[in-house]
Amino acid sequence: MKTRRLGRTGLQVSEVSLGTWAFASQVYGTVKEKDAFDAVDAALDVGINFFDTAPLYGDEKTNGISETLLGKALGSNRDRVLISTKFGRYSNEGGAANFSPARARESVESSLQRMGTEVIDVLFFHSPFGFEDIHDGVWEELANLKDEGKVRFLGHSISLFDKTEEMGREWARDRKIDVFQVVLSMMNRETSKFITDMGNSDLGIVSRESLANGFLSGRITKETVFPANNLNSRYSKEEIGERVDYVTSLEFLLRGQIKSMPQAALRWVLDQPGVSTVLSGARNRTEIIDCAEASDAEPFDDSEHQRLNKNHMRDFPAA
Repeated sequence: MKTRRLGRTGLQVSEVSLGTWAFASQVYGTVKEKDAFDAVDAALDVGINFFDTAPLYGDEKTNGISETLLGKALGSNRDRVLISTKFGRYSNEGGAANFSPARARESVESSLQRMGTEVIDVLFFHSPFGFEDIHDGVWEELANLKDEGKVRFLGHSISLFDKTEEMGREWARDRKIDVFQVVLSMMNRETSKFITDMGNSDLGIVSRESLANGFLSGRITKETVFPANNLNSRYSKEEIGERVDYVTSLEFLLRGQIKSMPQAALRWVLDQPGVSTVLSGARNRTEIIDCAEASDAEPFDDSEHQRLNKNHMRDFPAA
C-alpha cells in the first residue's frame, strides 16, 4: 500500500482508505458486526491507515453507530491510524443541518467517546448546503477544540457540488480548512477541476463514492432489484440498465494487475491530479482486500485515459 501526503496537513495517508457509511446506515444492505470488524482488520493488514466515519452513520435512535464499531474494531491499533469524522448532521435528527457552536462541541466530544480516542485527526463539516447553514461563532468554537487538542485539522465534506463549490473555494482561500471530501468516479467527474485546483493550492483531497454507489463494483445487473431502504432504489429499471451498460463499456480497463472493476475504478481516481486518498466503502474482508490492490497496480497509460475520455465521457448524478 502506497501513501500520499494529505495536502498541507503533512499527514501521510494510504492511497486507499476505508469509509464506514455502510456499516450502520443500511444504504447498501445489512452489514453484520462481524463483517465490519473483519473489514477493519483486513484494512489494517493491507496497510490502510485512514478511516472515515460520522455521527450521521447511525439510525433514527442512535448517532454514530459506525463510529462505535470503528472504535471497537481498531482497539489498541488506534495509534497506528488516522481517523476522520464529521459534525453538523445526525441520524437521530433525520440528517437535518445543525452547525452551531454548541452542537459542534457536543458532537466532537460524543464522537471521541464513541470511538474511544482522545483526538480526531480530521473533522469535516458534514455537507452544509449553503453559507446560511453556518451559525455565528462556530469557527471560534472549532478553534477552541483544536487548541484543546481534540481536533487536529478541519475539512469540508461537499454535497450538492454545483451549489456549494464556491463555499469550498472561499474557505480554501481564507485558509479555514485543510481537507476536502468530494464525490469523484468514472461515473461522476464534475469535481475534477476543483480537485486539481485545490491540489495545486496544497489542500488534501479525499475522494468518496468512487464506486458510484456500487455500480462500479461490477456486481449490479439489469435484473437487480434494490430493496426500499437501499440507496439505489430511487432508480428506475431503465436508469439501472443505462448505468449497467456504461459500466460494461469500461471493461477494457481490466488488464494486467487490474483484475476487477473496483480496482479499475479506484485506480482511475488515484490517477487524477490532486487526489490524496480514495475511500472504499467495503462491507467485508473480501471487498477491502480487492479494493486495496488498486494502490499497487500500475497507473493507466495515456492511451487508456485517452480512450476513456474520448469514448466514455458519461456523467451520472451523484447521490
